[in-house]
Amino acid sequence: MKLSVQEEPFFPDGKIGHFSNQNQETGAIVTFLGKVRSDLENPLEYMLIEHYPGMTEKVIEKIMAEAVKRWNLIDCLVIHRYGKLTPGEDIVLVATSSKHRREAFEAADYLMDFLKSRAPFWKKEVTQSGESWVESKEIDEVALDRWK
Repeated sequence: MKLSVQEEPFFPDGKIGHFSNQNQETGAIVTFLGKVRSDLENPLEYMLIEHYPGMTEKVIEKIMAEAVKRWNLIDCLVIHRYGKLTPGEDIVLVATSSKHRREAFEAADYLMDFLKSRAPFWKKEVTQSGESWVESKEIDEVALDRWK
């Protein structure tokens, strides 16, 4: 398992390339890349992502360990940024590897659902019309129910 919570940008191609060459038993790799998006009606100037250093990593490591155990993953990678990010920038990279595709897909989906809803990150959107903290959405909580 590899985790990085960082302010600086990362380069997905290099991270995925390195991840994919780690183990010859790997039969499937699934990746997810989350990006900062803007809204045409109220364009985003930037997003400010804050976290609680130390606690954030512990929570994510626990989520990752559960995914590795539950789907018998060979490996998993999570990179999550914090700080001031503008539209188009990469926020999060999740990669899972397993012997078979189904496990890799399900584990990546699980990781994203829990990162979105349980990892201690706080996001503030700043637009021309003001700023607001991003609230959790009911749909994200509903998504967690399928993993029980």
